[in-house]
Amino acid sequence: MTTFLPKEVQAGLDAARKQTLKRKSRLRVEAGGESFRVLKFREDGFTLDIDDAPNLRGLVDLYDGGNHLYQCLIVASAEEDSEMHYEFKRATAAADRAPLDFYRDENAPIALLSNKG
Repeated sequence: MTTFLPKEVQAGLDAARKQTLKRKSRLRVEAGGESFRVLKFREDGFTLDIDDAPNLRGLVDLYDGGNHLYQCLIVASAEEDSEMHYEFKRATAAADRAPLDFYRDENAPIALLSNKG
């Protein structure tokens, strides 16, 4: 038994699959003031729809909804089935405060209280 679908039907199925991936994903990439929906996320990179995203390269920010997850240095690695795969050269976790340049003991006092009343 062979599985053959006309090109129009296959294109419709691919478009529906891509639309479902876009709708389910909360992840997005921001680069150059533009935002692109992530179709698939892996620990070594992510995938975007080639129709929506240009050939990205360099520094981008990865968000989950409104939460900034990573600042990434990326490079395009492969094009497959109208999807572009990007690999991380570097993915640095975003923090909501500046990093400390010294060790802070977990039992250290938070403030100094005086006996003056």
